[in-house]
Amino acid sequence: MLSPSNTPYMLIGQEAGTRALANAFYDEMESNIHLQELLAIHKQPLDDIREKFFQYLSGWLGGPPLYEEIYGHPRLRQRHMHVAVTKKQAELWLLCMNNAVNKTIDNDSLKKHLRQSFTQLALHMVNQ
Repeated sequence: MLSPSNTPYMLIGQEAGTRALANAFYDEMESNIHLQELLAIHKQPLDDIREKFFQYLSGWLGGPPLYEEIYGHPRLRQRHMHVAVTKKQAELWLLCMNNAVNKTIDNDSLKKHLRQSFTQLALHMVNQ
Protein backbone atom coordinates (compact mmCIF):
# COMPACT_ATOMS: atom_id res chain seq x y z
CA MET A 1 0.00 0.00 0.00
CA LEU A 2 2.63 2.57 1.03
CA SER A 3 5.52 3.46 -1.27
CA PRO A 4 7.59 6.56 -2.04
CA SER A 5 4.93 7.67 -4.52
CA ASN A 6 2.01 6.48 -2.39
CA THR A 7 2.78 8.07 0.98
CA PRO A 8 0.27 8.75 3.75
CA TYR A 9 0.46 12.40 2.65
CA MET A 10 -0.73 11.43 -0.84
CA LEU A 11 -3.35 8.99 0.48
CA ILE A 12 -5.01 11.50 2.81
CA GLY A 13 -5.32 14.17 0.13
CA GLN A 14 -2.00 15.98 0.25
CA GLU A 15 -2.10 19.53 1.64
CA ALA A 16 -5.88 19.69 2.14
CA GLY A 17 -6.03 16.32 3.90
CA THR A 18 -3.03 17.09 6.06
CA ARG A 19 -4.48 20.45 7.09
CA ALA A 20 -7.83 18.77 7.83
CA LEU A 21 -6.07 16.24 10.08
CA ALA A 22 -4.12 18.93 11.95
CA ASN A 23 -7.24 21.04 12.44
CA ALA A 24 -9.33 18.04 13.50
CA PHE A 25 -6.67 17.26 16.11
CA TYR A 26 -6.89 20.71 17.69
CA ASP A 27 -10.67 20.92 17.25
CA GLU A 28 -10.90 17.66 19.20
CA MET A 29 -8.58 19.00 21.90
CA GLU A 30 -10.67 22.14 22.28
CA SER A 31 -14.04 20.41 22.30
CA ASN A 32 -13.47 17.12 24.15
CA ILE A 33 -13.93 17.54 27.91
CA HIS A 34 -11.59 14.60 28.51
CA LEU A 35 -8.73 16.47 26.83
CA GLN A 36 -8.78 19.67 28.89
CA GLU A 37 -5.59 18.66 30.72
CA LEU A 38 -3.84 18.37 27.35
CA LEU A 39 -5.31 21.64 26.10
CA ALA A 40 -4.12 23.46 29.23
CA ILE A 41 -0.44 22.93 28.40
CA HIS A 42 -0.77 24.50 24.94
CA LYS A 43 -0.17 28.18 24.36
CA GLN A 44 -3.39 30.00 23.47
CA PRO A 45 -4.69 30.92 21.00
CA LEU A 46 -3.95 27.77 19.01
CA ASP A 47 -3.62 29.43 15.58
CA ASP A 48 0.19 29.33 15.46
CA ILE A 49 0.46 25.82 16.87
CA ARG A 50 -2.17 24.54 14.41
CA GLU A 51 -0.06 25.86 11.54
CA LYS A 52 3.16 24.41 12.94
CA PHE A 53 1.49 21.04 13.47
CA PHE A 54 0.22 21.08 9.87
CA GLN A 55 3.75 21.91 8.68
CA TYR A 56 5.23 19.13 10.80
CA LEU A 57 2.64 16.57 9.66
CA SER A 58 3.26 17.47 6.03
CA GLY A 59 6.83 16.20 6.21
CA TRP A 60 6.13 13.42 8.72
CA LEU A 61 3.46 11.97 6.42
CA GLY A 62 5.82 12.00 3.43
CA GLY A 63 4.90 15.34 1.87
CA PRO A 64 6.84 18.58 1.62
CA PRO A 65 9.09 19.16 4.68
CA LEU A 66 7.48 22.52 5.46
CA TYR A 67 8.41 22.56 9.13
CA GLU A 68 12.06 21.75 8.46
CA GLU A 69 12.27 24.43 5.76
CA ILE A 70 11.24 27.08 8.30
CA TYR A 71 12.47 25.82 11.69
CA GLY A 72 15.07 23.14 10.94
CA HIS A 73 14.96 19.54 12.14
CA PRO A 74 11.94 19.00 14.42
CA ARG A 75 13.90 17.42 17.33
CA LEU A 76 10.52 16.82 18.97
CA ARG A 77 11.75 15.53 22.32
CA GLN A 78 14.17 18.43 22.68
CA ARG A 79 11.53 20.99 21.69
CA HIS A 80 9.14 19.54 24.28
CA MET A 81 11.59 19.16 27.19
CA HIS A 82 10.22 22.30 28.84
CA VAL A 83 6.95 20.38 29.25
CA ALA A 84 6.64 17.38 31.55
CA VAL A 85 5.24 14.77 29.16
CA THR A 86 3.81 11.90 31.18
CA LYS A 87 2.46 8.58 29.94
CA LYS A 88 -1.04 9.90 30.74
CA GLN A 89 -0.48 12.97 28.56
CA ALA A 90 0.84 10.75 25.76
CA GLU A 91 -2.35 8.68 26.06
CA LEU A 92 -4.49 11.83 25.94
CA TRP A 93 -2.55 13.01 22.88
CA LEU A 94 -3.19 9.63 21.25
CA LEU A 95 -6.91 9.81 22.07
CA CYS A 96 -7.03 13.21 20.43
CA MET A 97 -5.01 12.05 17.40
CA ASN A 98 -6.99 8.83 16.96
CA ASN A 99 -10.26 10.78 17.04
CA ALA A 100 -8.87 13.21 14.46
CA VAL A 101 -7.77 10.29 12.25
CA ASN A 102 -11.24 8.74 12.53
CA LYS A 103 -12.88 12.02 11.52
CA THR A 104 -10.66 12.77 8.53
CA ILE A 105 -9.48 9.47 7.02
CA ASP A 106 -11.67 6.80 5.44
CA ASN A 107 -9.04 4.22 4.45
CA ASP A 108 -9.00 1.58 7.23
CA SER A 109 -5.52 0.21 6.47
CA LEU A 110 -4.11 3.75 6.44
CA LYS A 111 -5.85 4.48 9.75
CA LYS A 112 -4.23 1.38 11.26
CA HIS A 113 -0.80 2.34 9.94
CA LEU A 114 -1.12 5.92 11.24
CA ARG A 115 -2.37 4.79 14.66
CA GLN A 116 0.68 2.54 15.04
CA SER A 117 3.02 5.31 13.92
CA PHE A 118 1.39 7.93 16.14
CA THR A 119 1.57 5.53 19.10
CA GLN A 120 5.33 5.17 18.62
CA LEU A 121 5.68 8.93 18.32
CA ALA A 122 3.64 9.64 21.46
CA LEU A 123 5.53 7.10 23.56
CA HIS A 124 8.84 8.51 22.32
CA MET A 125 7.82 11.92 23.70
CA VAL A 126 7.33 10.72 27.30
CA ASN A 127 10.01 12.38 29.44
CA GLN A 128 8.63 11.87 32.97
